[in-house]
Amino acid sequence: MVYLIDASVFVFRAWYSMPPDLHDADGNPTHALYGFARFLSDLIEQRSPQYIAVAFDESLGGGHRRLLYPAYKANREPAPPELLRQFAMCRSFCRHVGAADFSSPQFEADDLIGTLAARMRASGVRVTIVSRDKDLAQLIGPGDVYWDYAAGIEYRYEQIAERFGVRPEQMADYLALTGDSVDNIPGVPGVGPKTAIALMRAFASLDAIYENPEGASALPIRGASGLPAKLRTHREAAYLARSLTRIHCEAPVEAERETLLRRSPDVSAMGEFCRQHGFGAMLARQAERIAARLA
Repeated sequence: MVYLIDASVFVFRAWYSMPPDLHDADGNPTHALYGFARFLSDLIEQRSPQYIAVAFDESLGGGHRRLLYPAYKANREPAPPELLRQFAMCRSFCRHVGAADFSSPQFEADDLIGTLAARMRASGVRVTIVSRDKDLAQLIGPGDVYWDYAAGIEYRYEQIAERFGVRPEQMADYLALTGDSVDNIPGVPGVGPKTAIALMRAFASLDAIYENPEGASALPIRGASGLPAKLRTHREAAYLARSLTRIHCEAPVEAERETLLRRSPDVSAMGEFCRQHGFGAMLARQAERIAARLA
């Protein structure tokens, strides 16, 4: 099993939830770094994964999707310098603890996770995706796991529809219909989650919907009679949205199966890292325990 981790979810979570009173020797805040480091160390100690990789968003501006749709993520405020600095330190921590880390200026973390998942499956390794971003549920196949670590819940392929209302292979189409306000993707106006779920259950895919948009009027939902007109009017927007919501699984990542093998933590470097960033000895001792298991 390979554990593929969506770093941004956990760095941002720590940035907003951890008390901002941790600082390094130069006075720079380190609370997001500490929260992420605790999360990753705990996961490794609990699960002892054979393969592990952490994907980072090198640019928070959208990469290749911004070229397709300039308004993509344009509603987001730029990350403050203090947070960007801690993102860089989180990547350093991954290397100290023995986890491979990846980023790209053109492709988002989702695409890197999708690419790594595809490659590891091709070599016979099943996948656990660690995130709470519903977009990533589209990558789950039979035998895989979607792990909402913060909630402490794991979903297998068969359970994704129970959690999100649609099957993994329908998620990109579902999001193309509803849009995604977080990423500034408009979708089809007037089609909310309930309507999109009904459409996915009746037609299975966006392509099937547009082969017979008139059939949407027969759905047993409120406003069904007006759906065909909405779908026809916004066909181009729906397909543009799907090009944004669909995860790219062929990013140019140089990573073979062996690249994702978990390495033993560098205990000496970890101790110095913790001292530099004002973390005390707890994470360093945890690294020693992890290293002892691999010895």
